Amino acid sequence: MLSLAGLALPLMLTSGVASAAGNGGSNPEGAPVNSIRIGEIDSQNGQALAGQAYRNGVALALAELNGAGGIDGRPLELVVRADDGSPDDAVRNARELIQKEKVDVLTGSMLSNVALAVSRLAASQKTVFVVGDALSDAITLDRGNRYTFRVRPSTYMQAAMLAEQAAKLPGRRWAIIAPNYEYGQSAVSSFKLLLKQARPDVEFVAEQWPALGKLKAEDAVRLLKQSRPDAIFNATFGADLQQFVNEGSRQQLFGTVRVFSMASADALGAAGHGDLIRNWIAIGYPADQLATAEHQRFVGAYQKRYNEQPRLSAIFGYTSMMAIAAGLKKAGSTDSEALIVAMRGMTMDTPLGRIAFRSLDQQASMGAFIGTVSEKDGHAVMSNWQFLDGARYMPNAVYVRGRRPASAMK
Repeated sequence: MLSLAGLALPLMLTSGVASAAGNGGSNPEGAPVNSIRIGEIDSQNGQALAGQAYRNGVALALAELNGAGGIDGRPLELVVRADDGSPDDAVRNARELIQKEKVDVLTGSMLSNVALAVSRLAASQKTVFVVGDALSDAITLDRGNRYTFRVRPSTYMQAAMLAEQAAKLPGRRWAIIAPNYEYGQSAVSSFKLLLKQARPDVEFVAEQWPALGKLKAEDAVRLLKQSRPDAIFNATFGADLQQFVNEGSRQQLFGTVRVFSMASADALGAAGHGDLIRNWIAIGYPADQLATAEHQRFVGAYQKRYNEQPRLSAIFGYTSMMAIAAGLKKAGSTDSEALIVAMRGMTMDTPLGRIAFRSLDQQASMGAFIGTVSEKDGHAVMSNWQFLDGARYMPNAVYVRGRRPASAMK
């Protein structure tokens, strides 16, 4: 693993305004001529807390890397553009980062439709794109390409973890609520497939597909309740999730119904749902309960810099930047083709343990925490959790080859 010691050099971050003032955009005033330029597509739309934590994680990694001397003596410089939740804006800004700002690598994006749009642009420009947070299976499967890598466990992997637990329920009747865009569609498709494989007797009795950020909670909850489900698979997040929890509690939807949620437990707690959630099974991040040395080191550095506890998205931002640095170090070059070769099969340490980027689909083997979310002292907390090794839940080679373009595996 790259050395993380020391914070001697300053963080180098170029904002959208400042970078435009540089010499043709290729070398902003004051930036070292030999810096390695990383372009980040910054997401803030509808995910303020998660987005800020992600950016904090990126900035922490950058400071540590530059403090340790950069890559072979070259400092890392971050050039940032926003996507505003719009694939079109993201593509326009990613093109500017590549063509005008001359970045060596792209990273960032949180919404899956945005990540897919940037991924397509990155491939056309032959620029490596390391996706840190976006979840859709299509990023590494149906619309994958050889220039795109992903850090976070995919929707398939997280759905597999939840389906494994869901299959243990005696009930057969399932309802679905998910945002009607790439991520929600991908999450539901994988969960249905995997739960049906484990429990052929289950049936899906109701589905609600609100547009992202436009959930009509009263109607959605009423229709879900009318279907008399034994359990609910939830893929909503952000403001939609908050409305779903509030209205579900008001209409007493959750009294006898188990909820399995793709939303992380820390997100549930941060939204102030502590008195409404009972025994949800969720993907999460029990940061205050982890005692491993690598995690404690990360938390200590994060708290020292930001004076707060990290959220799960901070792990993804931090690891994405460290993955880029590890790949550049291994490649000994900023050339995209050399970086692809270096990152395929690459292993590295993270705050959650060692991971590898599988050569077949360029998906990292990062695991996830799954556990029970309930009220404690007025806040939602995670208990009875376990950390599941992501390598165990990745789709098998036959499945990947059936979905991933042959050109992406060359």
